[in-house]
Amino acid sequence: MRLVLASNNAKKLVELRALLAGLDIGLVAQGELGIGEAPEPHATFIENALAKARHAAAACGGAAIADDSGLCVDALGGAPGVISAHYAAVDAAPGLEREAQRRLQDAANNARLLREMQGRRERAACFVCTLVALRHADDPQPLIATGRWRGTLLEAPRGAGGFGYDPLLLIPELGRSVAEVDAATKNACSHRALAMAGMRELLRAAWGVAEGGVGRDGGLPVRPAPGRDVGPAPGPEPGLP
Repeated sequence: MRLVLASNNAKKLVELRALLAGLDIGLVAQGELGIGEAPEPHATFIENALAKARHAAAACGGAAIADDSGLCVDALGGAPGVISAHYAAVDAAPGLEREAQRRLQDAANNARLLREMQGRRERAACFVCTLVALRHADDPQPLIATGRWRGTLLEAPRGAGGFGYDPLLLIPELGRSVAEVDAATKNACSHRALAMAGMRELLRAAWGVAEGGVGRDGGLPVRPAPGRDVGPAPGPEPGLP
């Protein structure tokens, strides 16, 4: 089946295509179909992901999946949370390519977070990902799964991989920042991988999606690491850390 991803983030698309490998699903970015991004005005990851999935499903006339994710810092009451992608104010540069603009925004977000955390001893934080899938825009039974990847905020960026806040979150079990983690490891234990492990279970059980597909662009099967928070969300999103 075709599943439209309600995002134009190229790196997120690559991650999710890899995480869906092995299911009979082809993931297509909404931008490939000329679908613009939906507003994200809500206070929780679930509400924003649902709004984005409905927007894409309505525009494409079929099934859609949306990811809403962010970094939640204990010492900041869960911030930046749902505004993680735009935590810092950045003026859009005329004519700047989308990914270049994203890198500029990422750098500004990281700089603001480091300022906010300066001198703080409590540095626990987690990446949170909520996935919502709909068969159509009016689907009364959305599939919802959430994953959390816990770590400690560094005092300076480390690593050149990944995107967003990846250079700032140290995963103690790995002894590396997320930006220093190779793709195979990240696809096994990241917040997005953990959420997708729950979503895969739901896609098979509720929608009857078969195993054995290769998924567009291929990728690695999901093998969640022990001890991580993963699974279908049984009800409303719990309060952020």
